[in-house]
Amino acid sequence: MSSELKRIKKRKETKRELNKIYDNSENALIIHYSCESFYDIGDGRTPRVTSIAIRNLKTAQTESFSIHKIAERKRMPINEAQNRYDDLEKEMLDEYFEYIRTHQGFTFIHWNMRDINYGFSAIEHRYQVLGGNPHCIDDSRKFDLARAMVALYGREYASHGDHGRLHSLIELNKITKKGILTGTEEAEAFKNAEYIKMHQSTLRKIDIFPDILERTIDGSLKTNATWLDRYGVHPKIILDYIQQHWVWAIVVIISVILGIVKSLSVIF
Repeated sequence: MSSELKRIKKRKETKRELNKIYDNSENALIIHYSCESFYDIGDGRTPRVTSIAIRNLKTAQTESFSIHKIAERKRMPINEAQNRYDDLEKEMLDEYFEYIRTHQGFTFIHWNMRDINYGFSAIEHRYQVLGGNPHCIDDSRKFDLARAMVALYGREYASHGDHGRLHSLIELNKITKKGILTGTEEAEAFKNAEYIKMHQSTLRKIDIFPDILERTIDGSLKTNATWLDRYGVHPKIILDYIQQHWVWAIVVIISVILGIVKSLSVIF
């Protein structure tokens, strides 16, 4: 199968999966988190997690887990959190993984949470480093909205720009960016122990993801994708399809010939 046909097949599968998730939105959770910048770490460890937010796609009810909330419960000034970061992060992740344990049957919609730098495995690893035993989400229950965008609209659907495709997509669709931090701003906020600021950015992003998802479903999402990018129609695809479905090709050819003969008979 050619790459063009594979892309069309992938697009159909992604659209079908997206519709299935949306039809069962009560069992779908949107997740996002903020963390220390992995570009600024010089000792090889994984980034510290500062906050995690999870929102039910249907009800919009949101659960959040954050360093500053744990510190507040302990009546600890936020500027002292850095001195006890491991303890606060461990307690935050205790609560997060208890939530995961009780929501194993849900689908988790995320944006690029794919690896040890930034992803589910990064959170799990942090918890293990801090002495925890994580409840892992099965890969079949994870839906990467960022990859879905590429499958549906092609790689040029939004510019990477200075801050990534998500920020470009937000600008293209004129979605308010109030409260959203860029990667650089998050790194600076972590250095300054501005954990509340990072948490507010995480909460704002999981408010935006349902908007992007709904616009994708109803076809109103604005992107830089051309018609060809979206539908992948190319002469090569037609030839590939004919080669793989030669019976239909013969039927089409015969139909065309019969149409021509009929037209000629009418003329003469």
